Amino acid sequence: MGGSNLTAGSDVSLLGNAAALTACGRSLVFDSHMHVGDFPLFGVALDGDGLAATMSSAGIGKGVIFSPDNAYTLRVVESMPDVFGMVWVNPREPDYVEDAARYLDHPKFLGAKLHPLLDGYLPADPAIHPVMRLLLERGLPVLIHSGHPIFSLPWSIEELAVAFPDNKIIMGHMGHSNVVYINAAIDIASRRQNVYLETSGMPMHTKIREAVERAGPERVLYGSDAPFHHPEVEMLKVRLSGLSDELVGRVLRSNSEQLFGVPCG
Repeated sequence: MGGSNLTAGSDVSLLGNAAALTACGRSLVFDSHMHVGDFPLFGVALDGDGLAATMSSAGIGKGVIFSPDNAYTLRVVESMPDVFGMVWVNPREPDYVEDAARYLDHPKFLGAKLHPLLDGYLPADPAIHPVMRLLLERGLPVLIHSGHPIFSLPWSIEELAVAFPDNKIIMGHMGHSNVVYINAAIDIASRRQNVYLETSGMPMHTKIREAVERAGPERVLYGSDAPFHHPEVEMLKVRLSGLSDELVGRVLRSNSEQLFGVPCG
């Protein structure tokens, strides 16, 4: 990327009441975890047109996207007014701190995404510390993939949360598919007030309610992990979790709006 600057160019029982699903007269859901790009290892891909179609079909009004290719994320967010980006930070890349700062100068980038599993580092690696300080200066959150040994276990993310107690840290997938890691994620969020839990890819709908009850109603966020998971399947887990309509609405929409600083409407 060099040194160039970036410039902006029905089932009613499942849906709940309208108040829980409508933001300022608009729809529905804020998706805090979507990918764009081509992922041949997993046999999935999602471009800007596909993202627009997916959001429209699933009733997603706003969302956050990321990709290892930050330039592609930039192109997509500049083409879609209700879609925002998080800069993908890989400490193994040269000039990663400077590049992160440059993308975060763009008004549509609202935080950073870390994927320690894919990029091969531990969440609390000192190489991440300059990025955490940068995010703290700007008041922006970080979303970290969780749930796989050895690089993305919940306890490793907790180490980062302890080292940076004033940063807002979203534990993506809230431990993912292993109940030991899921329970650990909820435990950690219940004792670390700067840790938020994001629901995508976590199979147990009942754990969403437990997370809300133990961590707090403002610290659980809906995400789909599209295109790796279907957004409507992920929404159904929230709606069937046993939460009240009001709390379903908070998880599906308003918690993310508040955390990312995106006004409704």
